[in-house]
Amino acid sequence: MQDKYGVIQDSYCYPESDVLINKLNITNHDELTEAELEFTAFRYSEYSSSITSLSEFDLNHFKGLHFHLFQDVYDWAGKLRMVDISKGNTRFCTCSRVEAELNKQLSRIHALDWGNPKASFFHDITDIFCELNVVHPFREGNGRTQRFFFEELYFFLGKTVHWPDISKDEWINANVKGYHGDLNPLHNILTQAIS
Repeated sequence: MQDKYGVIQDSYCYPESDVLINKLNITNHDELTEAELEFTAFRYSEYSSSITSLSEFDLNHFKGLHFHLFQDVYDWAGKLRMVDISKGNTRFCTCSRVEAELNKQLSRIHALDWGNPKASFFHDITDIFCELNVVHPFREGNGRTQRFFFEELYFFLGKTVHWPDISKDEWINANVKGYHGDLNPLHNILTQAIS
């Protein structure tokens, strides 16, 4: 049986199931999704940033945010995935390259001129966001962790993020288009979020 990422019976799932092994011993996909949402919402609400420098937005921090959100649900929370995954026709970064590619994209954040936000700056931010999605470093919870990371980054820079009220399909479609080189839908979402 393939899971939503096209993986057939990998070590992250219960035998003969597409349900991820979890600390709650939930073997029903819908129940696990609901529990995940509740636990991550709670962890999100209790988070308090201790970032003092832009340089701290690095690999360890990215993994730390994933751990914070998913620590109640998965033993592998905060750990990079060890299996190759895809979704539909979208193949994510091979697991052997995840750490290197994640570091590459996060270092681009540090190289931006945050004091001079022009059109090219917002294009670069969108491209980094898109590329981080293509890396998809975790077995589950990539989108939530990525949005959490960018919210904290913008908060650190004195900006507030309000994600636009769009459907899950619109969000996925924007990311798929970005994967294929059209950053406009994703750019529009990210621009609305900080307007």
